Amino acid sequence: MSWPDELRGRPTGGEPIPGDGALRSREEHINEVRGRLAGGQPIPGGPAPRPRDEHVDEVLRRVARGELSPADAAPLLRAERIHDLEGRARLDLDRQHRGGVPEVILAGPKRAGDVAAIAAALLDRTGQACVSRLRAGHRTALRRLAEQRTATLVAYGRSTARLVAADFEPPAAQGHVGLVAAGTSDLDALEEAHMVCDAAGCTSSLVADVGVAGLHRLFEPLATLLREGAAAIVVAAGMDGALPSVVAGLVDVPVIGLATSTGYGAGGKGEAALLSMLQTCAPGLVVVNVDNGVGAGAAAVRIARRR
Repeated sequence: MSWPDELRGRPTGGEPIPGDGALRSREEHINEVRGRLAGGQPIPGGPAPRPRDEHVDEVLRRVARGELSPADAAPLLRAERIHDLEGRARLDLDRQHRGGVPEVILAGPKRAGDVAAIAAALLDRTGQACVSRLRAGHRTALRRLAEQRTATLVAYGRSTARLVAADFEPPAAQGHVGLVAAGTSDLDALEEAHMVCDAAGCTSSLVADVGVAGLHRLFEPLATLLREGAAAIVVAAGMDGALPSVVAGLVDVPVIGLATSTGYGAGGKGEAALLSMLQTCAPGLVVVNVDNGVGAGAAAVRIARRR
């Protein structure tokens, strides 16, 4: 089942969402913490008020004694921004501030109701919710949630999606990532990396169907990616998994090999592709596990945002 045309990157509504759904900047968060350290008040946008634990009390005591500045205390207290969802999930609300990449919901093994509840909590508290490995029931639940929150539902391929609040303040654009698919069959895994780039505030360019069966198709798009300033390139390939090695031998930026489960017979389901990438002769090629587009995208974002 594929996404309807009206949901491919288009908003399901246009009214702003009331409340604090937008993701605040690091500076705003630190300033808020500074103003509340002495009283130990809860941070807006965080989990519901709950008793402070010994870690928080100790941080506050060190600030009061002058041993720790408010700026140094802020990241310690941000670690406490965990939202307990009725015992079924513990959401890391500060993951993007801390590591540069937001939390991604792995939908596949989860019930549709759990996916919707987790997505709603992330959407309301961080301004966006990223979801991978969607099935039909998950897609239906996300459409309903988008309508309820008048949020934008962006589809990435057939099994990946991102919910964005109407008042979401995206991270400042920083870094550019190239995304290359050996074949059209490799796009679903690569679209996970595409979503991660968008969610983390990294621009990207995607090139498809340039695999080794017709290698002459690769050179012009690859040159374009380099001219655009790609700081890292994710190359997705199934079957023999040869394309990442080829690209890594041609460019001077990090290349991340993404083996996909495209293939059949002996070595199918991505096994031959993964082993081929691990045995590359091209120095500097790094490899993630089969179909792990989220991991490939996260690695590329961290590289690109530091250049």
